[in-house]
Parts: sequence; structure tokens; C-alpha cells
Amino acid sequence: MSGYMSVCDSCMRSRYWCSAMNYSLRTVFHVDMDAFFVSVEELFDPSLKGKPVVVGGQRHERGVVSAASYEARKFGVHSAMPLRTAAKLCPQAVFVDGHPDRYRTCSEQVYSVLSSFSPQVEMVSIDEAYLDMSGTERLHGPPLLAAQKLHHKMKSETQLNCSIGIGTSRLVAKVCSGKAKPHGLLYVVPGQETKFLAPLDVRDIPGVGKVTEQKLNSLGIRTVGDMAGKDEHFLDEHLGKWGLALAGKARGEDAGAWFAGEIGDLDAAKSISHEHTYNEDTADVTQIEATLMRLSEMVARRLREQKFHARTLQLKLRYRDFTTITRAHSVETPTQLDNEIFSEIRRLFHANWRKGAEIRLLGVQASSFSGESAQGDLLSGQERGKWQQALTAMDRVRERFGESSVRIGTGMKGGFRERTHENPAALPGKSKPPNQ
Repeated sequence: MSGYMSVCDSCMRSRYWCSAMNYSLRTVFHVDMDAFFVSVEELFDPSLKGKPVVVGGQRHERGVVSAASYEARKFGVHSAMPLRTAAKLCPQAVFVDGHPDRYRTCSEQVYSVLSSFSPQVEMVSIDEAYLDMSGTERLHGPPLLAAQKLHHKMKSETQLNCSIGIGTSRLVAKVCSGKAKPHGLLYVVPGQETKFLAPLDVRDIPGVGKVTEQKLNSLGIRTVGDMAGKDEHFLDEHLGKWGLALAGKARGEDAGAWFAGEIGDLDAAKSISHEHTYNEDTADVTQIEATLMRLSEMVARRLREQKFHARTLQLKLRYRDFTTITRAHSVETPTQLDNEIFSEIRRLFHANWRKGAEIRLLGVQASSFSGESAQGDLLSGQERGKWQQALTAMDRVRERFGESSVRIGTGMKGGFRERTHENPAALPGKSKPPNQ
């Protein structure tokens, strides 16, 4: 038997690319939550169901779309698009402010369901994950049956839908989940990877963006099959090491840094950052400092969540004319305290700002992490300890009542919504400190 087989019922679609079954090989699931941000908003406001919905801010704001419902996508609305552009394309859309606290809570619930199916789970964003299901047949049954069980459990325990791709590699599984949306299953069984991938557009390969697509098209490569037909010397000559990785991807392999490491391996964050774009440009120092304080609080909160201390602090500043500068400084003592971060960021700002020039965007980033603070504190040991206790208590309040429930005084006037995005600093299952 070869080709696709479809099975439909009232709540899901499932398909698989069929050949002789061989369950001795690696089995990988890619689970992608369907329209995650929109679906979570619908849980809190059922009236949104069936409507074109845009999550990320209001139609008149400068921000970008974080997510769009399938109804809004029909009008060309997509993530990362300016909100004002989305409003022009779909004027009847309902615009909703993002609620990152809700999304983090739901992502934790999703992770809990996934972990009940495999001990090897890798959350690659707030709404998608890989599972290594190899060797779980006795517990959950063959891959397609296990995926159906996961589908049902996800819906019953989170009230959210997902799509699942199944293959012998992360690459094949991810391509499958994309083709299975919405709320579907797609299984490519061992031995059929190349046949399944061959007719697909090169853009269907994870990591191939517009620039690479144009380069490949100029070489006469439009489908994955075209790519597989080129020898490695040709790809290496025209695309270098990335060309060799593409050759492997065309065969369905986890080639290249995109899929480095094993599923479930902890890959500590390299940096944590938050940004804010003003709806109206400003040169008001009081407002600017309040914004920097709020951004510093948000970064520090994520540092404490992951038990990181940062040595390098960086300011990002964008002027009205879109001129952007970044300035970084490494502090003597790694920190995770709001006030220490703000002190350094405030100093960097005043040392580099063109006084009186209106600002469009501000950002704060922390990097160069260690698992614990070194000796020689910026504050005295006793005072620093008091700050640590106070901020930890504030974190507990935020966990219970939301991110904006408590703030340091300086940042009170810098109130703004946390930007909604797929890769927050702390993902479920990735809170382990470095070097541990």
C-alpha cells in the first residue's frame, strides 16, 4: 500500500503516508498547538469563536500581530505584520490585547500532557514541542494510535486543539504537523521520507527563508526533489556548509544546527530581553526612565525564574527616524536584581541618548549568564539579601495575580503590556540552571 490514507470523525483528521511498517526505528512527534494565542483567548471569551481575531494589540497601535485566527488569515493577516496593516486588510477583525500570563499557564498545561506520553520532551516555543516516542509502543500503542490518544487527552485536559506530525526525524515530523493543520495527524512511516518530501516546495523545509529560497530558485531548485537531485559538491559550491545541510534535509535527516542535540536536552538561553515600542514618540525623561525600570523588572523576573545571574547588560534605543543603537556593559558582579539592572541601563541611556531627541523604542537585554552570583556585590551583602527576599516575594505575588500586579515605584508610570511572542524566556521544562 502506498500514498495517503485519511480517517475522519467529528473532532480530528488523521492521515499517514503508508509503506511496510517498521517500528524498530526512531519515532518522533512534533506537536503544534492550533492558533494557540487565539484559542486561549477564546477560552476566556467564547464570543470570539468563529470570528476574525487578531491578538497583539489594538488596530491603531504601532505593535505587530502576535497571532491571527484562521478566519483572519483568509484576509492575508499573519503574525509579525503591523497591527495597522492588519486593520486595513481585515477591518472587521476583533483586535485583542495579548495576555502572556494566560499563555504561559496554558503552555505549562500542554507540557504536562506531553510529559505523560514521553520522558523526552523539548518545548521549542510556547506552543510547539518535539517528543521522542521511540520505545513507547507497549505503553501507548503504535505511533498513529498514540497520536490519537494524545490528541484526545490534549483536548480533554486543556480544551485546546493541536496538530501532530510523526516521522523518523524532527524535520519530517515538523513538516508533517504543518501539513496536518488544523487539528490533524500526518504520519510518514519509515522508508517513505524522500518520496513524501520530494514534491514539496523548498520553503516547506524548516530554516529555508525568502533569501535562501531565492538563491535556490536561481539555481533551478524549486522543490525538495530538485534539491535531492543535486550532488553535494554542487550544493557545497553554491551554498557552502548550509548547502550540505540542505542535502541532508532533502533526505529527511535532522541536518544542520536547526536540529542540533537530542530531544529533551536542556539548551540554556543565551540572552533574555524585553522591548517596548511607544504609540507616540517621546523625549519625556520621566516616562523614559519609568519604561526602562519596567523593562528591567521584566528581564530580572525571567532571570530569577531560570536561576540565572547576568554579567552583561545591554540597552537598545531607537529614535523617531528609526536610527537604532545598542550599548552594552559588563558589570563586576553578575546580577538578577531589578534595581541593579535598572541602575546600569539608566546610566547607559543617559550616556548615549541625544538629549531632547524623541524615542520610538527601548529595549533591555541581559546575557553572559552564570548559575550564581559572585562575591563583591554592587550593594552590601546585607542590603542585597534584603532586595533578593523582597523581589522573590514580589515574584510569588506575580505568579498568583499576574505580571502587572506589583511593581517597583520607579516603574509605575512605565506601565505597558508585555509583548506577546512565541519564545518567552522561560519555557516549560527549560528552567534548569546552567552547568547543572
